[in-house]
Amino acid sequence: MKRNYFKVPENLKLDDISTNYVTGLDPLAIKKELKKYRKKIAEIQDMMYAHDQYAVLICFQGMDTAGKDSMIREVFKGFNARGVVVESFKTPSYRELQHDFMWRHYIKLPEKGKFTVFNRTQYENVLVTRVHPEYLLNERNPKIKLDELSDDFWNNRMKQMVQFEKFWADNGTIILKFFLHLSKEEQKNRLLKRIEKPHHQWKFSPVDLKEREQWQKYQFCYEEVLKNTSHKKAPWYIIPSDNKDVSRLLVAKIIYETLKNYKDISYPKPEPEILEHINKYKKQLME
Repeated sequence: MKRNYFKVPENLKLDDISTNYVTGLDPLAIKKELKKYRKKIAEIQDMMYAHDQYAVLICFQGMDTAGKDSMIREVFKGFNARGVVVESFKTPSYRELQHDFMWRHYIKLPEKGKFTVFNRTQYENVLVTRVHPEYLLNERNPKIKLDELSDDFWNNRMKQMVQFEKFWADNGTIILKFFLHLSKEEQKNRLLKRIEKPHHQWKFSPVDLKEREQWQKYQFCYEEVLKNTSHKKAPWYIIPSDNKDVSRLLVAKIIYETLKNYKDISYPKPEPEILEHINKYKKQLME
């Protein structure tokens, strides 16, 4: 289960990539492994908070019901609350639309020493808006003309996002992007559960069904995003997500395997003066 296995392959075709992954572990063992990696990540985060030089940005994208919310809850459960912030990007507000399309994402970037998790990301601007280009009119950008949109427009937006990411990375932000790859059949099953279970019905909206009708368009748009915006400083990982427990374990392990390679992250040493008199301070406390 090496992380490179889940990176975006050349000549990507999502239909050819399985939405299931066999770990060889039974369900209980999978949960135990997740708990182990969750603890390891939390330990690194604690050290990173004290080190105060790196920040970590974790991005989740996926079709509706892919499991983004529960993924965030389960993977980051062991974190000290001061060390992680979750940002969910829904329909842009009036204030957000008064700025460029990247502004609302830029201002939510993580502080040094902390994790920020994007539940949906800047890439909504080349996913939802590409399926529904009329949404672009809300940006009130005088250069956008719906009847003149071409692939060049979308490709240019993706290039701009990559440029932003490289800038963030060059300034100490570790970026990992995860696409939760769900099958259409499993999405149907999860939507049915939302309808059938009273305590899940609040999550359901008829809009979910309208968006489901655009499945193939979304698959095309995701392929374009994954092919054009996965790079060394902010790679995409395609996570098989029909089994939620397996997908959580895969994400947790990839995060850990990435962070453990940063050998310079360590607890800072006390000032020499404190070390010199450490026994004196201890004696004062004991007395």
